[in-house]
This record gives sequence, structure tokens and C-alpha cells, in this order.
Amino acid sequence: MGKTISEKIISEHAGKELKAGDISVVDVDVVMSQDGTGPLAVSQLQKMGFETVKYPQKSIFFIDHAAPSPRKELSNSHAVLRNFAAGCGAVLSDVGRGVCHQILIEDYSCPGDIVIGGDSHTCTSGALGVFATGMGSTDIAVGYALAKTWLRVPGTIKVNFNGKLNDGVCAKDLIIYLIGKITSDGATYKAIEFSGEVSRRMDMDGRFTISNMAVEAGAKTGLFEADGITKEYLKSRGRADCFREICADGTAVYEQIIDIDCSVIEPMVSQPHTVDNALPVRDLEKVKVDQVFIGTCTNGRLSDLRIAADILKGKNIADGVRLLVVPASKDIYIDAIREGIIETLIECGAAIQNPGCGPCVGVHQGVLADGEVCLSTQNRNFKGRMGNTDAFIYLSSPATAAWSAVKGYIANPGEVE
Repeated sequence: MGKTISEKIISEHAGKELKAGDISVVDVDVVMSQDGTGPLAVSQLQKMGFETVKYPQKSIFFIDHAAPSPRKELSNSHAVLRNFAAGCGAVLSDVGRGVCHQILIEDYSCPGDIVIGGDSHTCTSGALGVFATGMGSTDIAVGYALAKTWLRVPGTIKVNFNGKLNDGVCAKDLIIYLIGKITSDGATYKAIEFSGEVSRRMDMDGRFTISNMAVEAGAKTGLFEADGITKEYLKSRGRADCFREICADGTAVYEQIIDIDCSVIEPMVSQPHTVDNALPVRDLEKVKVDQVFIGTCTNGRLSDLRIAADILKGKNIADGVRLLVVPASKDIYIDAIREGIIETLIECGAAIQNPGCGPCVGVHQGVLADGEVCLSTQNRNFKGRMGNTDAFIYLSSPATAAWSAVKGYIANPGEVE
């Protein structure tokens, strides 16, 4: 019987043949946590009697969610990570380097790896043909100490994106459409394999966006084949040597196959307070926005900033709108400066923040006031997500976000003047 991508990768790391539903201990290639989950992982590791990590150069602690720290309690948590990493030789990605998931895809995750992280959006690395998934801090502590974890091999849903994309439609619109279709628990503890002609043509930035949001449908991970586009991306990062082709067998067995004709998809939004509360922008009543946020591990990449700058060039954001832009990594920030993207964004009225998670998690750098509306390119719009349970978060692509910042309300980027 043929294997899915997940079955192949997990079998290889278990040293035996496995199929969906099997449970096994497996070797882990990369382990990471961030400043929200890392301190507990360190505490749990020490409670179990471990004082170090097994593979320091593949054990990473990120300070990105509240970076720089907005209060002393978080500063103390950051000190825990800095001190522990220094003591055992683990990798510390400190303030200003960028979002954990972006740094993983830039510098650490390789096709065929198993990557575990103390953050649900670790699945972003799945776009590289990686079995990447989020776990709790205790499991992450064991991963640091032993470079092993246990997994139940997930069943797989195959999603074929076919057809052609309409004007103004981005990868973000495809994944919002899919989640609206299957709901937020439609893929619980499943792997999603993304395929079809649109997926095969899609650049890596688009693939990262889609894999990043697989967890919003409840999925354990979201994967693309590792192909020529993957290889070129890794080559651009100086990591061509870690490329290998990863694909499902032609006889692989899927729990479900979903075929989507992309030509029916328009620019989409997720309405408050769930990601699956999705509809086309044109069906939305005019919603005034107070804040627009372009960034995060979902849409803070160079192509996202470029799309926004192309729309905003020579224009000004609407009166009463705050536009916040946060590059996902230091390298993206530097490239955006070199291309003139940052200058364009500043000229239109945007506030640029240092690479990191920014306002997404609601700790600092853009907390909303009571009753305010934010249109964001992030991956979640749960009640209180951006720091205020009395505010409202809509999700969209960078194109929709940029055009809406100009119009002052959520607007269709297919109608850019």
C-alpha cells in the first residue's frame, strides 16, 4: 500500500513501517519554543532531571511574541530563556531576529524532517515537505532532552487547488475559503496535503501561508510536496544541500479528497470571532476599520509587503486608520528596505515595527480599544486575540488589507484604482 507524505516521514523517523492510526516513538530533527511557552518547557525539563539539551544546534529558543518586552514579568521570562540557552549551548533567537516560524523555514527546517514546536503554527514548515507540528511544553521539554517524541500517525485529507486565480486573490484567500468550507474542526488531528495545479505553481511564500493556517481547520500539520520550487527556495537561503524530493505515493490512501476550483474564489475575509466565519469581501456590508495590520508568521513575508506597497504607492491611508506593518524576519526587513518597500509604506502613513509577532497575540504594539475593528493578515481572530475582548478582528490577505487601509473600510482589492 502506498504512503502519504506524513506516513513516509513518520515511518522513516520511527525506523519501521507505519500507517494512519499507528502510535510510535520517533526521532526529532528540530525542537523549538518561544517566549510564551519556552519558560515552562525549561521548568519541566529541569523537573525531569535534565540540565541540558541533546542537540544544542537543533534546539532553539525564540524571543518573538513580546519582543522587546513590554513589562518586567515578561522580561524575567526572557532572562530564563537567555540564561538556559547560554548554559547549554542551545540556539537563542533574540529580539529583532523575527518570528519563530519564519526563522525555522529560513534556516532550520529541511524536507523530510520532523519538527516540533511549542506553538500551534509550527505547521508552517510543512510547506517544505516537513512533518511539523505544535505540542505542549512538557512534550517539548522531552524533545529538547531526548530528541524524541511520540506521535499517532494522522490520517490525511488531500486538498487539490485547481483552476486559475482571479484578480486580487492570494494564497490567504484560498485557505480562508477552505476553512470556511470544512469548518474550524473539519480536519482535527488530520494531516492536510495540498496539491493540484494551483498548488504546484504556487511560490513558497504562498505555500507557507497555507500551511501556516492548516491548524485553523484543526489539522495536525499541513504539507506540500518538496519539489523544484522548494529546491530553489532552499538554494536562495544557502541550504540547497538539505533538499530532497518528498511526495506521496500514487497509491496513497486518503481519508478524504477535496477538489476546489480556484476560479470561483474571490478575495475573502474571516469575520469575528472565528476563522471559519468566512465570506467574500463583496458580500460584506461596509465595515469601517480603525486599525490595519500587515505582518505575522502568516503574511509578513517579502512578497506580502511588496503586494501592499504596490497598492499603497502614491496613496495615503484613510483618515482615522492606523496601518501597522511588521516584517516577519530581519532578512525580510532588510530586503524590503533595499527594494524601497519600507519607504513606500512609511510615505503612505504606515508605522513599521521591528521583526516579530507584533500585535498578533495581543501583548503589545497595537492593542485595540473597546469597540474598535482591526483588519489583520494574521491567522486568528478569536475574541480577545489582540488584547481586548470588546474589539473585533477580521482576517484577510495583504492585498485586501492594504486597499482597505486606503478606503477606510474593508474593500475588495480586485477594484484597486
